[in-house]
Amino acid sequence: MSPEPNHLPWGAERLWEQLQPLLPGISVEVVARADSTNTQLIDRARDYSGRRDQPVTLPGTLDARDRDDERSPHGRRTGDTQPCLLVAEQQTRGRGRHGRHWQSTAGASLTFSLSLPLAPRDWSGLSLAVGVALAEALDGPAAGPGPRLALKWPNDLWLMDGPGQGRKLGGVLIETVMVGSRRMAIVGVGLNVLPQSLRELSTGYACLQERQPDITAPGALQQVAVPLAQALLAFEREGFAAFAERFAQRDLLRGQPITTTLPELPEGVADGVAADGALRMRVGEGPGATLHLVSSGDVSVRLR
Repeated sequence: MSPEPNHLPWGAERLWEQLQPLLPGISVEVVARADSTNTQLIDRARDYSGRRDQPVTLPGTLDARDRDDERSPHGRRTGDTQPCLLVAEQQTRGRGRHGRHWQSTAGASLTFSLSLPLAPRDWSGLSLAVGVALAEALDGPAAGPGPRLALKWPNDLWLMDGPGQGRKLGGVLIETVMVGSRRMAIVGVGLNVLPQSLRELSTGYACLQERQPDITAPGALQQVAVPLAQALLAFEREGFAAFAERFAQRDLLRGQPITTTLPELPEGVADGVAADGALRMRVGEGPGATLHLVSSGDVSVRLR
């Protein structure tokens, strides 16, 4: 565990005690500022592997050469692939999908990354599983018509204002990198905790305080850290199948008209997700309608 910044009580020791039985060898580190917690952990993994040029990939886009690469030019220490929870009170260069900047403010945002070795049979749908874990931890299991926290494929949490309407509450960025013969998953999470003044956002702004008036960034971390670790281990064992029904209960896009950046699929209607977590998109109506699958990383999807 690292020393904690003085002004926010993060409870790193308590977190470590809760996470250690699930992820033996884990370290919990809290820093006042970082460029990006994902970047920090990726750089560490590359240093450990002895390959600074080791490519970083999104889950589901693994190179066959990476799967079989057991080289370790500089040798690896015992702790090189140990899990790590890295929390930054402020990220100065937080990243989202497609290189987008994630805006955050110390105290008003929760930004952290969890790195761990992971070896699922299929990486497809991992960001959806992570979203389910976060939403349930913050909102409770979906019950009745429409939970307040919804999931926007493939990696965003939204606070719902009505059917198909809401504002962005948080996001997930998952990247992977090889360390010797093991692949490390780096799961980055950004959550809006308190109101803050940010540049204009196309998705609107929502924060956890709207649901929990007394919430703090450390309190939000205490809520999500263990469920996130449990979800990652469940995904490694069972894949997206363990989360598919729960994702469907919180699917923001299902039944909604959407537009995409794919020239061949400019618009259609979202029709849930496939067994591997790919977005199902229906184009046209009636007997002539066609169903298309859109994979994570290929497209930016927005409510029309």
